[in-house]
Amino acid sequence: MFDDFFIRALVAGLGVALVTGPLGCFVVWRRLSYFGDTLAHSALLGVTLAYTFEFNIAFSVFVISSLIALILIQLQKRTNLPGDALLGLLAHSSLAVGLVVVGFLTFIRFDIMGLLFGDILAVTVNDLLIIWIGGPIILLILKLIWKPLFASTVNYELAEAEGLNPDRAKAIFTVLIAALIAISIKMVGLLLVTGMLIIPAAMARNISDSPQKMIFYSIVGGLLSVIIGLFTSLEFNTSSGPSIIAAALFLFIISLFKIKQTIKLKN
Repeated sequence: MFDDFFIRALVAGLGVALVTGPLGCFVVWRRLSYFGDTLAHSALLGVTLAYTFEFNIAFSVFVISSLIALILIQLQKRTNLPGDALLGLLAHSSLAVGLVVVGFLTFIRFDIMGLLFGDILAVTVNDLLIIWIGGPIILLILKLIWKPLFASTVNYELAEAEGLNPDRAKAIFTVLIAALIAISIKMVGLLLVTGMLIIPAAMARNISDSPQKMIFYSIVGGLLSVIIGLFTSLEFNTSSGPSIIAAALFLFIISLFKIKQTIKLKN
């Protein structure tokens, strides 16, 4: 039978995959992949502050990532810089500050590689509680903002004209992404968490013909990626994060054959 740490990692990974599926679809639809990278990079600063002041890591990452997201929204309104420039500025600045703070934490020993790329040994029972309590809350909030968020994704001006308040939905959605990063940090790591959002959703887009099907296939793809990745990590002693993302990439490549077959049928 599998060790307790592997069971905990599997349960945690499946919980994360259930949340990344729907959120990842909106990230793909709204072309926010670089935005997810920005929040993931800023999470390192949250981790270092958590170790410095003895906070809960997930809580600290959530606070810092949410703060960076809200700062980005305000900068987009108050400056003339393009969005990608602001994303690059905040992503690399927050990552650099986090690494500088890490250099000062010589009195604390922690696994920086595990934080960056995931570590299944680090998953505890408390992490499971955070994932399986925080995950449903994230999905519930997403359901509440579904209509304005989806409408603004299709047509922002029309959503605004109908009084759906798309700006508020966008702000809440960015906070939800920050929350997802906070609960999944130990599974796939800071640098690869965006891959869990984008790759299963991209795979789902290749094989689906409606938003509902895309969300369903994205969840299934995430679940399969976690299962395959964790078993690979256990068998070959590799980092859990890269193994899960590599499994997701494998499923994406398989989905490309579906597109090829569809094109042949149309011709």
